[in-house]
Amino acid sequence: MPSPKAKNSANRSGGGSPGLSGSTNGNGRYEFMSLNRTPPATLFQRPGSDQTAAARLRASESPTRRRGSGSSTSSNTGMPEEDCMRLNPSFIGIALSSLLAIDLWLSKRLGVCACEDSSWGSIRPLMKLIEISGHGIPWLVGTAYCLYKADSAAGQEIMFNLFMALILDLILVGIVKAVVRRRRPSHNHMDMFATFSVDRYSFPSGHATRSTMCARFLLAHLVLAAPLRVLVFLWSGLVGLSRVLLGRHNMTDVLFGFLMGYCQYNLVEMLWVSSLGMQGFLGLIQG
Repeated sequence: MPSPKAKNSANRSGGGSPGLSGSTNGNGRYEFMSLNRTPPATLFQRPGSDQTAAARLRASESPTRRRGSGSSTSSNTGMPEEDCMRLNPSFIGIALSSLLAIDLWLSKRLGVCACEDSSWGSIRPLMKLIEISGHGIPWLVGTAYCLYKADSAAGQEIMFNLFMALILDLILVGIVKAVVRRRRPSHNHMDMFATFSVDRYSFPSGHATRSTMCARFLLAHLVLAAPLRVLVFLWSGLVGLSRVLLGRHNMTDVLFGFLMGYCQYNLVEMLWVSSLGMQGFLGLIQG
């Protein structure tokens, strides 16, 4: 039983209220502490912790901290900042992704001559014949032969500029394909006529650019009857369509090829070489 002194000391410290707790010191005397009071900070804080807390508070209120809150949020989520940006794509990105998905889906649906087992596989030889008619090598060989056989200055001038236009087409299409590097459709069979290293890429369609440019050239510089002009126009469209039916290209490859070929003809007209200039150019080659 505690002595009366200990009882008096307890009454003076806590008043005997139920919200008190006590402990004995080394002298056997009770020392009470209120449970409702916050313990002194010095019992739980390490030396210098108040200065550290104040420094953290000042850093959190600084403008630099507020500007970097976005990066800190991404670091807290454990994801790189670029991945967080991909989760919030822009409207333009969503639109382009949707158009690309539609392009791939529609191109695959229209590839009905991609192989012999396709739904329209029976007309695949005809599509391949149209494909060859728009190839660059037959056009270069045929134009060079006509240039050699031409017996008039006007005919030589037209054939020479057509030959230079075909060379320009090959250069421009090769540059764009090497820059874009878009692979051909997955359902394509690489059995094309006379392919080169850059032909493993599909954007843009070289057949579409060439057929459009040559069609405009023929309609502008060769006197053709109305039925023949219609046939030239239809041939140009069929060459582009055959690229999709055979699974060689996507729709956007052909559409951009039509646009590019149309613009290439305007460039050919700007760079047109006259008969006198052609003779000087041929003289330099022969000399």
